[in-house]
Order: sequence, then structure tokens, then C-alpha cells
Amino acid sequence: MAKRVEVLEKQLAQNNTITSKYHEEMLRTVKAMTAKGKGLLAADESVGSVAKRFAGIKLENNEENRRKYRALMIGAQGLEQYISGVIFHEETLYQKMDDGSTFPAYCARLGIVPGIKTDRGLAPLQHGAPGEQMTEGLDGYLGRAAKYYKAGARFCKWRNVYSIQNGTVSEAAVKFNAETLARYAVLSQLAGLVPIVEPEVMIDGNHTIEQCQAVSERVWRQVTHALHEAGVIWECMLLKPNMIVPGAESGRKAPAEEVARLTVQTLARTLPAAVPGVTFLSGGLSEVQATEYLNAMNVADFPLARPWDLSFSYARALQSSALKAWAGKDSNFPAARRVFLHRAKQNGLANVGRYNRADDDKTSASLYVKGNTY
Repeated sequence: MAKRVEVLEKQLAQNNTITSKYHEEMLRTVKAMTAKGKGLLAADESVGSVAKRFAGIKLENNEENRRKYRALMIGAQGLEQYISGVIFHEETLYQKMDDGSTFPAYCARLGIVPGIKTDRGLAPLQHGAPGEQMTEGLDGYLGRAAKYYKAGARFCKWRNVYSIQNGTVSEAAVKFNAETLARYAVLSQLAGLVPIVEPEVMIDGNHTIEQCQAVSERVWRQVTHALHEAGVIWECMLLKPNMIVPGAESGRKAPAEEVARLTVQTLARTLPAAVPGVTFLSGGLSEVQATEYLNAMNVADFPLARPWDLSFSYARALQSSALKAWAGKDSNFPAARRVFLHRAKQNGLANVGRYNRADDDKTSASLYVKGNTY
């Protein structure tokens, strides 16, 4: 392990692209994850986050109920038509379906790539602006990543957050978090895991859509620079950014076409074409909004390059209605799975620009939670 870290440090000093013995396998993994008409299910909420979800249906937050919640979704017949990968929490990676197979093994049999959230959550950024955060989990990372690979995971996700305050974020937060994401990415590739890099500019606040774009461009540019300096293998990673939208507390709404144009424009200014795909987070958007905005990016007629697969990596925007339909009762599994598959299908259609709002639910409630954690 020490020798691998020494080699990595040498490559970082020379700004060379790292060498990973898993290169070819990771290319195959990325290809499967970016299959047309599909996206990712983010089922990686922490135990604390699941408690918040379960509180809404008055369900006890214990290990067995969390297992059933995951099984509800990944056991939905036909899931592989719309979902190419599932991000698990560390607990869930080792849980089992009713037939005794682990969740990763069950997914792999369906051709769905198993993944894992590898960060250890948010903590205060001591040298940033008040309220800004960093993400923990790099200590001993290679060893953990090797353990996850052995358990069946073939990709991973790490989230850093940026809160817009007074129209901006601090330079300390931009640089520190970018360097964290870059180091996570190259260590993951050394361990055979395709890294999903998630720099989330939070929807919290009363900022304008223009301010969201300015901050997002600054953040994504710095993340790209840090990844380049670290020597990431661009072809073996994915980006999971926010969409460019007004702050949730601004009282403003943006049409799907504007969100699509500004989001793609910001990506075109910052992200290398070598990256195979962008899997957007929903970040508190309603289920229908998340689908509409993604569809608009794939059909909008504007003169902007879109060399990446533009798809989804949603949690609440895929699960919320299904969770309510389930209500913690085994007898509701069939109905809840139908609701879940409907959302997965609509987002799969959005990935190829074939979503039709008229075929979707008539109403769609906001899923915004201030200061949301995972």
C-alpha cells in the first residue's frame, strides 16, 4: 500500500495521468453506466438521512426496515430497463435480498453496476466563511476502496458542497474542496472504482439563477483544474453536478429551457469532452422538475456542444412518491414498485429527449430540505 501511495505522489508531482491496472475494466464500467435511456439510482442516504425519510411515513428506522426500503427499489421487476447503476451506503452494500444474494450481486446479475458512497460526511471548513463545509473520509481511503471493490462495487461517489452566501462562496472552500475531490478521484481509480465527482452548489438561499451560474462555473472550473493536476483518467470518471437554478428561497422559478441552456453552457465552459457522462443530482427539485430539466438539456436547440451523456443520479426525485406509496407495509410493495418504476422510466426517457410532461403525474411537490445531508 505504501509503495502505491509513493508512486501516486510521484505522478502527482509530475502532473501525469495516473496508471491504474483497472483501466480497461473501468472503461467497461463507465460504458455500462452511461447506457442510453438509463441513469443512476442514488440509494446512499446515511442512517440519519433515512430516519428523516421514515419519519414522514411513521416507520421505525432500524436495519431491517432500511434493508426492505432498498429491496423495494432494486427488486422492482424491469429496473434494468431504466437504471444502469445503484449507489449504495456502506451498510447497504452488505445487506441481502430475500433470496439471500447481496444487493451488489443481485444488481450485477441484472446488468446494473453496483456503486458505493465513499465519503464520510460533512464537517465545518475551519478556514472558510461561516457555515461552509468540507467532506471527510480520505484517511485510509485506499484500504476502504479495496474492501468495497472486493464486496462487488465498481464505482463510487464523493460529495462536496458549496453554499452561496451573499451571492458567492469563499476562495478557501472552492480550492480546498476541489483538491479533496481530485485526490478522492485518483485514489478510487487506483483501486478499480470509477469515481463520480460531486461538487454540489446548494439550492439553499435566495440567490438568482445568474449567481448560481457564476458560482457553479467557478467551482467546476477549479474542480477540473484540480483533477487535471492530480492526473485523473478523464475517460474513467463521471461528474455529478447541480443544475443551474435560482435559490430555493428566492421565490423565483426558471423555465426548463433556461435551466437547460445555462447548465449546458456552464458545462461547456468547464468540463473536458473526454469525460463520458454527467449524472445530475436533483438537489431538492420536485420529481417532475428534475425530469423536465434533464429532458430539456437533451432536446433544446441551442448552439452548445454536448459531448457527454447527460443523465441522472437521483435520490429523492426517484424515491419520494414510492416511499409514500410503500408506507412501510409489505402489502404495498407492488404498488410502490409501480410508482418507482414510473419515475425511473420518465427519467430514462428524459435521457434521450423523449419525455412528455402530459404522460406524467399532474402534480409534483417540492422536495427541498434546507441544508440537506446524506
